Amino acid sequence: MSQRPPLAVRGDGLATLAGRFGLPLGGDAEVTLERRDGRLVLAGDPRRYGNPLAVDFVAGRAAHRRRFGGGRGQLIARACGLGKGVTPSVVDATAGLGRDAFVLASLGARVLLVERVAAIFALLEDGVARALADPETAGIAARMHPVHGDACRELETLVVGGGVAPQVVHLDPMYPHREKSALVKKEMRLFRLLAGDDGDAPRLLEAALDVATHRVVVKRPRKAPPIAGRAPQHVIEGKTSRYDLYVHRSLTRD
Repeated sequence: MSQRPPLAVRGDGLATLAGRFGLPLGGDAEVTLERRDGRLVLAGDPRRYGNPLAVDFVAGRAAHRRRFGGGRGQLIARACGLGKGVTPSVVDATAGLGRDAFVLASLGARVLLVERVAAIFALLEDGVARALADPETAGIAARMHPVHGDACRELETLVVGGGVAPQVVHLDPMYPHREKSALVKKEMRLFRLLAGDDGDAPRLLEAALDVATHRVVVKRPRKAPPIAGRAPQHVIEGKTSRYDLYVHRSLTRD
């Protein structure tokens, strides 16, 4: 691995963004946060990190899933309790690139997206802003509220600060991946460079259990062990991933 700094912000017009998040401006780095073709991207050596990474809810995979994803029959929708006449409020406490949150928002849920890694949050915020500007996704993006911060503290603030506690908290902490060359693994290398391992996942699970009024949903690789701590009461399993459910009480119609 190169001894260069992991991240730098590069390009005209991004000094304000760098200052806002306390990120280094200019210089040589392993990956750079820059603007290309109207999008904020994270770019590094493509042999190691793949194509530049951006958040795009308007086109590509997000658009395809919005049109053909399967509605409330999707695993994540079932896990989070989006049933007929039931649309809970959700906190996505490990928002990342917002893909799961966008699916939930496209099905009508209001989602608070919490992301602690500044560069990833910048991509997420940029993606939501562009989705708000597009007529096809503006209504969905209006239900997505990104917040930069540590999820444990943000979840506590919802209660201590007088906020309305979420019915559902969704967690997708990073799980150790083997170093293989598939594109998704390259993306995970980039995440790991910036975020490290989610060693505090058990603490986050406990914080989520303290706050969610109805259930906590944890996304895991299908064969991975549950997060250390309380055992899930239910499991919804797919081909490559599963959802561990920690249920306080049933969700019902509004």
